[in-house]
Amino acid sequence: MAEATFKPPVTVALTGASGAQYGLRLIECLVAAEHEVWVMISKAAHMVIVTETDVRLPAQPARLGEALTARSGAADGQIRCFGREDWMAPVASGSGASTAMVICPCSTGTLSAVATGASNNLIERAADVALKERRRLILVPREAPLSAIHLEHMLALTRQGAVILPAAPGFYHRPTRVEALIDFIVARILNQLGIEHRLIPRWGEPQ
Repeated sequence: MAEATFKPPVTVALTGASGAQYGLRLIECLVAAEHEVWVMISKAAHMVIVTETDVRLPAQPARLGEALTARSGAADGQIRCFGREDWMAPVASGSGASTAMVICPCSTGTLSAVATGASNNLIERAADVALKERRRLILVPREAPLSAIHLEHMLALTRQGAVILPAAPGFYHRPTRVEALIDFIVARILNQLGIEHRLIPRWGEPQ
């Protein structure tokens, strides 16, 4: 049997901010769009997922990949997961990293680390690689209110070419379910990635 071929990989990292549902839904949509998806989930994000959802994901990368594959309906090999210190992962180097990375949700701690080039774990290193290689990097912070420190880090990253896309859904599509609010943000992320979707109509299109 021939191996499945997927569209270019997109890296998705979930960190410890509230809003794990956004990242999990993004993975589902990327799978549906037939992209390969490279996933990293921080230790704090695992705790948030348990707190905010009924999803239970193992921490070990191989088992995590199996769980996400089953949950999203992905094909074999479509989802690859990497551990916190898997320094041989392709995302750790400019020669192997994907052309786009999304940190969703993005904690303010991760925001700070990326803005200052800390690279203390694989998520931070992968974001650093995206910046230095001038590749698409989208950060989805979910925090309120924002301090001057947070805003300064967002400004610094924007000047470096990153996209700051706060998890602040709109209401002009008249959502009646929480899922519609989640899809609003995921649709904006997909727009930034140039990936077609039918989650919500674009402005000016019929509902």
